[in-house]
Amino acid sequence: QVHLVESGGGLVQAGDSLRLSCVASGRTYSVYAMGWFRQAPGKERDVVAAINYNGDRTYYENSVVGRFTISRDNAANVLYLQMNTLKPEDTAVYYCAADLAPSGYVVTQVDEYDYWGQGTQVIVSS
Repeated sequence: QVHLVESGGGLVQAGDSLRLSCVASGRTYSVYAMGWFRQAPGKERDVVAAINYNGDRTYYENSVVGRFTISRDNAANVLYLQMNTLKPEDTAVYYCAADLAPSGYVVTQVDEYDYWGQGTQVIVSS
């Protein structure tokens, strides 16, 4: 069992920055790829950014390229998402996810992840 807890969300203005954190506990030794997803009201949950175990491969959804940065600290079991130049369209609940399949690759599909956090709300006002 892996337990994920996100934090760092909030209400900000357009152009501001936020840093999301996701702390993993439990069988963290079995976690490989990790990712950040978001879900806006009435929409599907979509990938925002993903990272492989070593942190040397990353993926970003087109709309966040150049604004968001995903990183991880395996020693501390923490996943981060630095979000800069936030836009109203970034408003959503943000979830972190963990994949237990041994791999050095990035994972971007919702159904490939094994564990999810409870989510943290990000609201960006214009």
